[in-house]
Amino acid sequence: MSVADHTSVLSILQGEWAGQETIAASTWGPGGRAVSRVSSRFELEGRILVQDYEAVRDGNPWLSAHAVFTCDEESGEYGLYWFDSLGFAPLERAAGHWNGTALEFIRRSPRGMSRQSQVPGEPGSYGLVLESSFDQGATWMPVMNGKYLRSSGN
Repeated sequence: MSVADHTSVLSILQGEWAGQETIAASTWGPGGRAVSRVSSRFELEGRILVQDYEAVRDGNPWLSAHAVFTCDEESGEYGLYWFDSLGFAPLERAAGHWNGTALEFIRRSPRGMSRQSQVPGEPGSYGLVLESSFDQGATWMPVMNGKYLRSSGN
């Protein structure tokens, strides 16, 4: 797969977005709703996508994150490095792939596993589904489900 093909997949996330999220109750806090802003841009000649994320719950800042999406021309694999205000820093790259309908990443850490699926929607929208597993992926529990609408950019 060429850089252009990878860029095409990652371009699903490029631009400025506004989101509505439903958060499940978890060890990291109570469930509820959040609104978010996401800004994603290509850097390094289209080889990486850098994403900045901020979410607000009940009028207060709740979570901010910085993500770096990579693509490997040789293997066709994607990678994700995720840093957030809850203190989650990557020990290693989260391996990802395009399965034909979603860009899916699996992260492993001492806290367990997480699965992050970026799902293209109607033109100008995409969804994000986050799930956690504490039994090596045998079962998955919902963490967050979000829908994002393009506010600008392309």
